[in-house]
Amino acid sequence: MLSQPLTAASSISWILAIAAAIAYAIPALAAQRLQETGARRCLRLAWALHALTLAWGLLGELPRFGFAPALSITAWLVLTVYVVEQQLYPQLRSRWPLSIMGSLAVLLPVIFPGTPLHVDASPWLPLHLALGIASYGLFAAAVVHAALMSHAERQMRLGTDDGGLPLLTLERLTFRFVGAGFLLLTATLAAGWLFGEQLYGKAWVWNHKSVFSLLSWIAFAILLFGRKRFGWRGHSAVRVLYIGAILLLLAYVGSRFVVEVLLGRAA
Repeated sequence: MLSQPLTAASSISWILAIAAAIAYAIPALAAQRLQETGARRCLRLAWALHALTLAWGLLGELPRFGFAPALSITAWLVLTVYVVEQQLYPQLRSRWPLSIMGSLAVLLPVIFPGTPLHVDASPWLPLHLALGIASYGLFAAAVVHAALMSHAERQMRLGTDDGGLPLLTLERLTFRFVGAGFLLLTATLAAGWLFGEQLYGKAWVWNHKSVFSLLSWIAFAILLFGRKRFGWRGHSAVRVLYIGAILLLLAYVGSRFVVEVLLGRAA
């Protein structure tokens, strides 16, 4: 594939992204002044504006994709999980860090909009990309819950209680997200292995992206096996989860970052 210069984001993308970033920032910066209802409404407005920004970038006048849109979609999926979970678990408390993450994630694609999507690509390619990004989102949600789980464990050891979700609930949610993410990652890798030529015009290639993807799959498989066979939990399980998440991040986002930002060209 011939390299081509990266394109700039449109003015509409900038307007939507800045509006979403401001909406995300309000609950974080004015948490003491806003009531719970107002903070939730701001976060939901930001979430909706974030979705519009992503939709315009993928379906607008010049559809593009790259490492920054992938990270932005991942963050949006994590925030989607948070919005849903708050209805089920009102005591879930992670609005401030997620608001900051959303503000940064929604601005990233307008700074690094990625490369134009090819019109001659396989019609199955969007589904393959959707599976991969969905697995990113589920593993990212697992990482967020693992961090909350580690915080709850520290609070328990200190003998304090901040009123958040119980440790066992966080642990159960963490591994549910890991299990679901593992299934989607398996489907993504299987599709790339079996139908790579139809999807990308070439068969499976052993490059850094495929190697890191496979290593992350192995890490998550070990985590799930250790959980089921040996009852892994706590720091040991969280450590393996973080390792798998970093490997997965390097697989696509890392490789595209090098190509788009360091080399300044299309993949």
